[in-house]
Amino acid sequence: MRDDAFLGGRVTIRQPRRGFRSGSDAVLLAAAVPARAGERVLDVGCGAGTAGLCLACRVGGIRLSGIELIGEMAALADENARRNGIEAEIHQGDVKAPPAALKAARFDHVISNPPFFALGRSRPSPDPLRAAARTEVSADLAQWLDFCIHALNPAGRLTLIHRYERLDEIRAILSARGLGGTLLPLSARMGEAPKRVIVSARSGGGALVQLDAFVLHEGAGGAYRAEAEAILRHGAPLDVDRLAEG
Repeated sequence: MRDDAFLGGRVTIRQPRRGFRSGSDAVLLAAAVPARAGERVLDVGCGAGTAGLCLACRVGGIRLSGIELIGEMAALADENARRNGIEAEIHQGDVKAPPAALKAARFDHVISNPPFFALGRSRPSPDPLRAAARTEVSADLAQWLDFCIHALNPAGRLTLIHRYERLDEIRAILSARGLGGTLLPLSARMGEAPKRVIVSARSGGGALVQLDAFVLHEGAGGAYRAEAEAILRHGAPLDVDRLAEG
């Protein structure tokens, strides 16, 4: 195991040295959630808990829950919550057969970084933790998103981060289920094709509108742009609604 610092050291996450480890995607996801104190948040596929704990650090007073397929990672998420002084209910379970405590529960926000690769479209990693985190070994994307949508209260919001290459699939699934909102591509540098997309959607939200890409890095170097640095290092929000207003 290793300890990794997030938000400039405000959150410390213990996670495996080998296999899949959370990074900037989890922080960007957390930053895009417009949660307020007192609201209920469910992190679906929470892994070691990074996204939910970064959100709880930024927005004090949320009521955080998580569900994770792999027992080892669910235990780590619970440990990380305690180590960071954050109350969280972590459940080990499959989104296709969730634990009883989550079947009837409804949340103001559901957040997720679903597995990136569809089973059969890529070769799974030989590392079981990495394979489970990155490949749809249990639920496919539609089943995953159906669970997320079912867990929302009527006015709730779904926020997720995924590969930009799968945006058409995501758009089709959410539109078919009556969700609308905002699609924010993420590009490493100006002029480069997006690698990730943040989706912020709710029932009755109208069309799914794609915004201009949010650019993370300055030029050809590795330095973050000031806006990205504020999010990743200092816990600033990524205000998707404000970006949508122009």
